Amino acid sequence: MSTASSVLKEGRLPRWAEIALLPAINVIVALLVGGLVVVLIGENPLEVVKVLLWGAFGFQEAIGYTLYYTTNFIFTGLAVAVAFHCGLFNIGGEGQAYLGGLGVGLVVLAFDGQPFYVILPLAMIAAGLFGAAWAFIPAYLQAKRGSHIVITTIMFNFIASTLMVYLLVNIFIKPGQMSPESREFAENAWLPFIHEMLGWFGISFEPSPLNMSFLWALALLVLVWLFIWHTRWGYELRTVGQNENAARYAGISPVRNIIISMLISGALAGFLGLNEILGVQHRLLLNFTAGYGFVGIAVALMGRSHPVGILLAALLFGALYQGGAELSFEFPRITRDLVVVIQGLVILFAGALEYLFKPQLLAIFRRIALMRAGG
Repeated sequence: MSTASSVLKEGRLPRWAEIALLPAINVIVALLVGGLVVVLIGENPLEVVKVLLWGAFGFQEAIGYTLYYTTNFIFTGLAVAVAFHCGLFNIGGEGQAYLGGLGVGLVVLAFDGQPFYVILPLAMIAAGLFGAAWAFIPAYLQAKRGSHIVITTIMFNFIASTLMVYLLVNIFIKPGQMSPESREFAENAWLPFIHEMLGWFGISFEPSPLNMSFLWALALLVLVWLFIWHTRWGYELRTVGQNENAARYAGISPVRNIIISMLISGALAGFLGLNEILGVQHRLLLNFTAGYGFVGIAVALMGRSHPVGILLAALLFGALYQGGAELSFEFPRITRDLVVVIQGLVILFAGALEYLFKPQLLAIFRRIALMRAGG
């Protein structure tokens, strides 16, 4: 069916407008509202935008930090997206990432005397398995007992946080220190930084926390795209998400697909531990997830649960995180809290109000389609 026909007969936006144009409008409106807030505190919004963009992309170190944040948002955004395709709203990415980091830490603390080529695959497997295991119980309760996935994943976020406090205070804390964190990993177990990897090829790049896990995040974007849209399992998963009764009638098991989708979702969130624990912190510590699991919800919503959209949305939030840090240095009146407000506006318009402008946009497309039909 043509674009004009879908607009006129079915009242649907063209797919490109649904995926790209509508989220772009939401982001622009959020930034305009944020600009009004900046005006009210007495700053020039154009100067603020200039500094924000420069702080995110203006020099090599800034680009490295932006992509470092982007890596975390890719992991958590994909985690939310996979579950969402099965009709599930997994908001437990924070807890699943926490447990994924725990798995990475346990492996490295046990094997950091081994060569890196032994540690890396074991750490990747542990990150995925621990994240998936933390998602399994909410998945089982949803599939077998009808417990709401939102409630159970919220509860498991708090349980994960409490578990990590207990382990780091009572078991893994380095002897002779007050800070609840483990000993530092042996240096041979660290993920290489991107500036180090580029140095192998004679390319100079300023140091930043960006590390090899960024490449794994990009690979996962491709793998998730292939799985969701180019395999039988992905088709079954999407079918359950669209209509569980129809899926059951077609011989597709909702129980199996709910559990599988949540296991994959938990594993994807768990890979955040690679970036934070093995790539940057090089020790087990508290609160390394830093809210990335919750921002991943906005990333998935803004990206329409598609890997390309998730990449762009993750890059946007990475730029807001890094550029926002520069704002607080350059403008005394713009505190870190105000930067969080601007980020919250983007989440608000991209999430809760994501279809606020859809009727107006649909009316414009309908008018264009009528003009073409009449002309």
